[in-house]
Amino acid sequence: MKTNAEEQIEKELKDLKQKLLSGKTIIGAEQVLKALKSKGLSQVFLASNCPAQIMNDISYYAKLSKVSVSLLKLSNEELGVFCKKNFFVSVIGIRLE
Repeated sequence: MKTNAEEQIEKELKDLKQKLLSGKTIIGAEQVLKALKSKGLSQVFLASNCPAQIMNDISYYAKLSKVSVSLLKLSNEELGVFCKKNFFVSVIGIRLE
């Protein structure tokens, strides 16, 4: 039986997959930070092994922009595969609709 936290993570991954398919995502720390500064994001996802400095910067600007940040259980390598990219992905942002 799944716990409430596991169900929440599964739901977030399902939502993230839908957004990836619809093209409403931004991949990469620099691009996500730029979008956060211009208040163009609704949510940010971080890989479990995202570098601390990037995590701190994104958390800071997300707090200023009132954007939720979710830490995934996937590593940056697994997140890259999840996004069907041939490189590691540490940060994904969801654009405002």
